[in-house]
Amino acid sequence: MGFSCGIVGLPNSGKSTIFNAMTSLCVSAQPYPFCTIEPNVGIVPVPDDRLEQLARLLNPEKLTPTSIEFIDIAGLIKDAHKGEGLGNRFLGHIRNVDAIAHIVRCFQAGSVPHVYSDIDPARDIEIVETELVISDLEIVEEQLKKIERVAKVSKEKHGEEQEVLLKIHSFLEKGEFVDSSEFSEEQKAFLRSFNLITTKPVFYVANVDEAGLNGPLDERLEALTIAKGRKAVAVCGKLEEELASLAEDERASYMDLYEMNELGIEKVIRVGYDVLGLITFYTIVGKEMRAWTIPAGTTAIEAAGKIHTDMQRGFIRAEALSYDDFITCGSEHAAREKGLIHVEGKEYVVRDGDILHIRFNV
Repeated sequence: MGFSCGIVGLPNSGKSTIFNAMTSLCVSAQPYPFCTIEPNVGIVPVPDDRLEQLARLLNPEKLTPTSIEFIDIAGLIKDAHKGEGLGNRFLGHIRNVDAIAHIVRCFQAGSVPHVYSDIDPARDIEIVETELVISDLEIVEEQLKKIERVAKVSKEKHGEEQEVLLKIHSFLEKGEFVDSSEFSEEQKAFLRSFNLITTKPVFYVANVDEAGLNGPLDERLEALTIAKGRKAVAVCGKLEEELASLAEDERASYMDLYEMNELGIEKVIRVGYDVLGLITFYTIVGKEMRAWTIPAGTTAIEAAGKIHTDMQRGFIRAEALSYDDFITCGSEHAAREKGLIHVEGKEYVVRDGDILHIRFNV
């Protein structure tokens, strides 16, 4: 699995339409609020030109790309934490994801009414994110009360946990997402254990119409992304859904009409990798070629564990060849003859595009 991504947004923002396009699943997307009742989950192979190029050279019997899991929940509206709408009750389904894709409506369509009448991306973002903050605030306050109750009847110490919770609370009570850079490495372990949505990286998917696909972002949305230090990508959900239903050759011609050089799913995945600091490495074992996703900074022994725990436990060394060197040489044999395959120990930091061969013994 590459990474998992929770999809949030207002009702009628186009969440399910974009989910349909990205996963090619037949999920109901109707122009009325709360069409999505149960969370929808789709696992999508990550488009990878490098993997395809390697496959053309090596012709493996099995090709396994890395993947991304999308989880789409019911739309959130103002006062969802008080029971308005349906979205709040499903927030638990996205507490374990790696990142949040916030679908923001930027298109006009009379047949798809806006839940708040007019189009205002900045207002919509604040409504949804306020509900996420309040949801986490309730969890943190309950946990603090629990610690206080335990302290009255037990000598058990929860000082460090309480300190982290109070620090989290100071962000949430101001209506802000939690800035993990403000916590020590030791505190971050506590931070992760709470599975709070507001600790996860967020990026915006501006759902635009065809006319806005190649133009600038809505000024209000762009200003907000700058103020919050977040990334945004423009996708036309309606067009993406149509493209997903076409054969590959027809799709390419249709994309040319709209001057599209990539699908929306590719934009979303690229931004997701960026905000999470992820890279891809490759393995060629027997008849299978496979792509793996890891955080930048991962060592060779940690990458070995991603493949199989036995490889990590019995790690001896890693043989690494860059994708560019492989393509230049045309084969592993030619690269070895030129001395381009380097032998590395367990502390070697894997690079994006590395082709790894892990030597191990258990």
